[in-house]
Amino acid sequence: MQLGTLLEKLKMDHLNAQLDSVCEQASKRDLSYKEFLTESLLLEWRGRHLKGVESRLSQARFPWVKTVEQFDFNFQPSIDRKVIRDLSGLGFVDRAENVVLLGPPGVGKTHLAIALGVKAAEAGHRVFFLTVETMLTRLSRAKRENRLDRQLQLLVYPRLLILDEMGYLPMTREEASIFFRLLTRRYERASLIITSNKSFVDWGEIFGDQVLATAILDRLLHHATTINIKGESYRLKEKRKSGVLTTAKQKERGEEKKEPVAQQAN
Repeated sequence: MQLGTLLEKLKMDHLNAQLDSVCEQASKRDLSYKEFLTESLLLEWRGRHLKGVESRLSQARFPWVKTVEQFDFNFQPSIDRKVIRDLSGLGFVDRAENVVLLGPPGVGKTHLAIALGVKAAEAGHRVFFLTVETMLTRLSRAKRENRLDRQLQLLVYPRLLILDEMGYLPMTREEASIFFRLLTRRYERASLIITSNKSFVDWGEIFGDQVLATAILDRLLHHATTINIKGESYRLKEKRKSGVLTTAKQKERGEEKKEPVAQQAN
Protein backbone atom coordinates (compact mmCIF):
# COMPACT_ATOMS: atom_id res chain seq x y z
CA MET A 1 0.00 0.00 0.00
CA GLN A 2 1.36 3.43 -0.92
CA LEU A 3 2.16 5.84 1.94
CA GLY A 4 -0.21 8.49 0.57
CA THR A 5 -3.05 5.98 0.44
CA LEU A 6 -2.27 4.81 3.97
CA LEU A 7 -2.31 8.39 5.29
CA GLU A 8 -5.60 8.96 3.52
CA LYS A 9 -7.15 5.88 5.13
CA LEU A 10 -5.85 7.04 8.52
CA LYS A 11 -7.39 10.46 7.77
CA MET A 12 -4.08 12.21 8.32
CA ASP A 13 -4.94 14.87 5.77
CA HIS A 14 -2.61 17.59 7.06
CA LEU A 15 0.47 15.35 6.96
CA ASN A 16 -0.53 13.91 3.59
CA ALA A 17 -0.82 17.40 2.09
CA GLN A 18 2.70 18.33 3.21
CA LEU A 19 4.38 14.94 3.02
CA ASP A 20 6.92 15.85 0.32
CA SER A 21 8.01 18.96 2.21
CA VAL A 22 8.29 17.04 5.49
CA CYS A 23 10.42 14.32 3.90
CA GLU A 24 12.65 16.90 2.22
CA GLN A 25 13.24 18.75 5.48
CA ALA A 26 13.92 15.49 7.32
CA SER A 27 16.57 14.61 4.74
CA LYS A 28 18.25 18.03 4.89
CA ARG A 29 18.35 18.00 8.70
CA ASP A 30 19.39 14.34 8.84
CA LEU A 31 16.61 13.46 11.30
CA SER A 32 16.47 10.07 12.95
CA TYR A 33 13.44 7.85 12.31
CA LYS A 34 12.05 8.79 15.74
CA GLU A 35 12.57 12.53 15.17
CA PHE A 36 10.97 12.28 11.72
CA LEU A 37 7.96 10.45 13.14
CA THR A 38 7.62 12.97 15.97
CA GLU A 39 7.66 15.96 13.63
CA SER A 40 5.26 14.27 11.23
CA LEU A 41 2.72 13.55 13.95
CA LEU A 42 3.20 17.02 15.42
CA LEU A 43 2.38 18.58 12.06
CA GLU A 44 -0.80 16.49 11.84
CA TRP A 45 -1.80 17.39 15.40
CA ARG A 46 -1.26 21.10 14.80
CA GLY A 47 -3.38 20.98 11.68
CA ARG A 48 -6.21 19.18 13.47
CA HIS A 49 -6.00 21.52 16.45
CA LEU A 50 -6.18 24.62 14.25
CA LYS A 51 -9.12 23.18 12.33
CA GLY A 52 -10.88 22.39 15.61
CA VAL A 53 -10.33 25.90 16.94
CA GLU A 54 -11.66 27.43 13.72
CA SER A 55 -14.72 25.19 13.91
CA ARG A 56 -15.42 26.05 17.57
CA LEU A 57 -14.99 29.77 16.90
CA SER A 58 -17.46 29.52 14.04
CA GLN A 59 -19.96 27.60 16.18
CA ALA A 60 -19.61 30.16 18.99
CA ARG A 61 -21.30 32.82 16.81
CA PHE A 62 -19.12 35.66 18.06
CA PRO A 63 -20.06 38.99 16.44
CA TRP A 64 -16.30 39.56 16.10
CA VAL A 65 -13.14 37.97 17.49
CA LYS A 66 -11.28 39.84 20.23
CA THR A 67 -8.40 38.69 22.42
CA VAL A 68 -7.24 39.54 25.93
CA GLU A 69 -3.96 40.76 24.45
CA GLN A 70 -5.84 43.38 22.41
CA PHE A 71 -7.56 44.86 25.45
CA ASP A 72 -6.34 48.34 26.49
CA PHE A 73 -5.91 48.00 30.25
CA ASN A 74 -4.27 51.43 30.43
CA PHE A 75 -7.54 53.00 29.33
CA GLN A 76 -9.51 51.05 31.97
CA PRO A 77 -7.30 51.12 35.11
CA SER A 78 -10.23 50.00 37.29
CA ILE A 79 -9.75 46.46 35.95
CA ASP A 80 -7.32 44.26 37.86
CA ARG A 81 -5.08 42.65 35.24
CA LYS A 82 -4.31 39.78 37.61
CA VAL A 83 -8.00 38.85 37.77
CA ILE A 84 -8.24 38.75 33.97
CA ARG A 85 -5.01 36.77 33.75
CA ASP A 86 -6.37 34.23 36.24
CA LEU A 87 -9.66 33.97 34.32
CA SER A 88 -7.68 33.45 31.10
CA GLY A 89 -6.33 30.27 32.65
CA LEU A 90 -9.93 28.96 32.38
CA GLY A 91 -10.05 27.48 35.86
CA PHE A 92 -13.53 29.00 36.19
CA VAL A 93 -14.69 26.89 33.22
CA ASP A 94 -13.24 23.72 34.71
CA ARG A 95 -15.03 24.48 37.99
CA ALA A 96 -18.31 25.48 36.28
CA GLU A 97 -18.14 28.97 37.78
CA ASN A 98 -19.52 32.22 36.36
CA VAL A 99 -18.15 35.62 35.41
CA VAL A 100 -20.22 38.80 35.57
CA LEU A 101 -18.96 41.98 33.87
CA LEU A 102 -20.68 45.16 35.01
CA GLY A 103 -20.27 48.71 33.73
CA PRO A 104 -21.68 51.43 31.49
CA PRO A 105 -21.82 50.99 27.71
CA GLY A 106 -18.58 51.03 25.80
CA VAL A 107 -16.11 50.20 28.59
CA GLY A 108 -15.02 46.84 27.16
CA LYS A 109 -17.38 44.33 28.78
CA THR A 110 -18.21 42.54 25.54
CA HIS A 111 -14.56 42.61 24.44
CA LEU A 112 -13.46 40.81 27.61
CA ALA A 113 -16.37 38.35 27.45
CA ILE A 114 -15.50 37.41 23.86
CA ALA A 115 -11.77 37.27 24.65
CA LEU A 116 -12.38 34.74 27.44
CA GLY A 117 -14.67 32.83 25.09
CA VAL A 118 -11.90 32.69 22.48
CA LYS A 119 -9.50 31.34 25.11
CA ALA A 120 -12.04 28.64 25.99
CA ALA A 121 -12.56 27.69 22.33
CA GLU A 122 -8.80 27.46 21.80
CA ALA A 123 -8.59 25.15 24.83
CA GLY A 124 -11.14 22.79 23.30
CA HIS A 125 -14.33 23.90 25.05
CA ARG A 126 -17.61 24.44 23.23
CA VAL A 127 -18.66 28.09 23.52
CA PHE A 128 -21.81 29.91 22.48
CA PHE A 129 -22.45 33.68 22.39
CA LEU A 130 -25.71 35.57 22.05
CA THR A 131 -27.37 38.68 23.36
CA VAL A 132 -29.95 38.34 26.10
CA GLU A 133 -32.56 39.84 23.78
CA THR A 134 -31.88 37.21 21.09
CA MET A 135 -31.91 34.42 23.66
CA LEU A 136 -35.25 35.48 25.11
CA THR A 137 -36.78 35.84 21.65
CA ARG A 138 -35.73 32.28 20.78
CA LEU A 139 -36.89 30.80 24.07
CA SER A 140 -40.25 32.62 24.04
CA ARG A 141 -40.92 31.43 20.51
CA ALA A 142 -39.90 27.89 21.48
CA LYS A 143 -42.36 27.94 24.38
CA ARG A 144 -45.20 28.99 22.10
CA GLU A 145 -44.28 26.14 19.75
CA ASN A 146 -44.04 23.56 22.59
CA ARG A 147 -40.32 22.94 22.14
CA LEU A 148 -38.91 24.94 25.05
CA ASP A 149 -37.21 21.98 26.73
CA ARG A 150 -35.26 21.16 23.58
CA GLN A 151 -34.19 24.79 23.11
CA LEU A 152 -33.13 25.04 26.74
CA GLN A 153 -31.05 21.89 26.35
CA LEU A 154 -29.22 23.43 23.40
CA LEU A 155 -28.21 26.32 25.66
CA VAL A 156 -27.25 24.02 28.53
CA TYR A 157 -24.87 21.98 26.38
CA PRO A 158 -22.06 24.54 25.74
CA ARG A 159 -19.30 24.44 28.35
CA LEU A 160 -19.31 28.24 28.30
CA LEU A 161 -22.39 30.33 27.48
CA ILE A 162 -21.88 34.09 27.00
CA LEU A 163 -24.96 36.30 27.44
CA ASP A 164 -24.38 39.89 26.40
CA GLU A 165 -26.35 43.03 27.33
CA MET A 166 -28.32 41.90 30.35
CA GLY A 167 -30.61 44.71 31.47
CA TYR A 168 -30.72 46.83 28.34
CA LEU A 169 -34.38 45.85 28.04
CA PRO A 170 -36.68 44.77 30.91
CA MET A 171 -38.07 41.24 30.86
CA THR A 172 -41.66 40.15 31.09
CA ARG A 173 -42.62 37.81 33.89
CA GLU A 174 -42.62 34.89 31.44
CA GLU A 175 -39.18 35.77 30.07
CA ALA A 176 -37.75 36.10 33.58
CA SER A 177 -39.15 32.68 34.51
CA ILE A 178 -37.63 31.10 31.40
CA PHE A 179 -34.25 32.68 32.16
CA PHE A 180 -34.45 31.30 35.70
CA ARG A 181 -35.05 27.80 34.29
CA LEU A 182 -31.98 28.11 32.05
CA LEU A 183 -29.83 29.34 34.93
CA THR A 184 -31.03 26.52 37.17
CA ARG A 185 -30.17 23.89 34.55
CA ARG A 186 -26.65 25.25 34.12
CA TYR A 187 -26.07 25.83 37.86
CA GLU A 188 -22.85 24.08 38.97
CA ARG A 189 -22.78 22.18 35.65
CA ALA A 190 -21.42 24.73 33.18
CA SER A 191 -20.14 28.30 33.13
CA LEU A 192 -21.81 31.58 32.25
CA ILE A 193 -20.34 34.95 31.33
CA ILE A 194 -22.87 37.76 31.62
CA THR A 195 -22.36 41.43 30.74
CA SER A 196 -24.69 44.09 32.11
CA ASN A 197 -24.93 47.86 32.33
CA LYS A 198 -26.98 47.55 35.53
CA SER A 199 -25.69 47.09 39.07
CA PHE A 200 -27.10 44.16 41.03
CA VAL A 201 -29.38 46.44 43.09
CA ASP A 202 -31.22 47.27 39.86
CA TRP A 203 -31.77 43.69 38.74
CA GLY A 204 -35.18 43.64 40.37
CA GLU A 205 -36.23 46.13 37.69
CA ILE A 206 -34.77 43.93 34.94
CA PHE A 207 -36.81 40.90 35.97
CA GLY A 208 -39.84 42.83 37.19
CA ASP A 209 -39.88 40.79 40.41
CA GLN A 210 -37.53 41.34 43.34
CA VAL A 211 -38.06 37.83 44.73
CA LEU A 212 -37.21 36.21 41.39
CA ALA A 213 -34.23 38.55 40.95
CA THR A 214 -32.92 37.48 44.35
CA ALA A 215 -33.26 33.80 43.41
CA ILE A 216 -31.44 34.40 40.11
CA LEU A 217 -28.61 36.32 41.76
CA ASP A 218 -28.30 33.66 44.45
CA ARG A 219 -27.51 30.97 41.86
CA LEU A 220 -25.55 33.20 39.51
CA LEU A 221 -23.22 34.61 42.16
CA HIS A 222 -22.79 31.52 44.32
CA HIS A 223 -19.67 30.58 42.34
CA ALA A 224 -18.76 33.71 40.42
CA THR A 225 -16.21 36.42 39.76
CA THR A 226 -17.65 39.92 39.40
CA ILE A 227 -15.73 42.61 37.56
CA ASN A 228 -17.07 46.14 37.94
CA ILE A 229 -15.62 48.38 35.22
CA LYS A 230 -15.62 52.09 35.97
CA GLY A 231 -14.34 54.15 33.09
CA GLU A 232 -14.98 56.04 29.91
CA SER A 233 -16.48 54.56 26.78
CA TYR A 234 -13.97 53.49 24.12
CA ARG A 235 -16.35 54.66 21.44
CA LEU A 236 -16.69 58.11 22.97
CA LYS A 237 -12.92 58.27 23.30
CA GLU A 238 -12.50 57.66 19.58
CA LYS A 239 -15.11 60.30 18.74
CA ARG A 240 -13.36 62.76 21.02
CA LYS A 241 -10.05 62.02 19.31
CA SER A 242 -11.60 62.76 15.94
CA GLY A 243 -13.04 66.01 17.28
CA VAL A 244 -16.68 64.95 17.03
CA LEU A 245 -17.11 65.39 20.80
CA THR A 246 -15.67 68.15 22.96
CA THR A 247 -15.01 67.84 26.68
CA ALA A 248 -15.99 70.53 29.19
CA LYS A 249 -12.32 71.33 29.79
CA GLN A 250 -11.75 71.82 26.09
CA LYS A 251 -14.69 74.20 25.97
CA GLU A 252 -13.22 76.19 28.88
CA ARG A 253 -9.95 76.50 26.98
CA GLY A 254 -11.80 77.43 23.80
CA GLU A 255 -10.67 74.28 21.99
CA GLU A 256 -14.00 73.35 20.44
CA LYS A 257 -13.73 72.03 16.92
CA LYS A 258 -14.92 74.83 14.66
CA GLU A 259 -16.50 74.31 11.31
CA PRO A 260 -14.54 75.98 8.49
CA VAL A 261 -16.15 79.16 7.14
CA ALA A 262 -16.75 79.03 3.41
CA GLN A 263 -15.12 81.90 1.53
CA GLN A 264 -17.37 83.99 -0.67
CA ALA A 265 -16.46 84.21 -4.30
CA ASN A 266 -15.33 87.69 -5.47
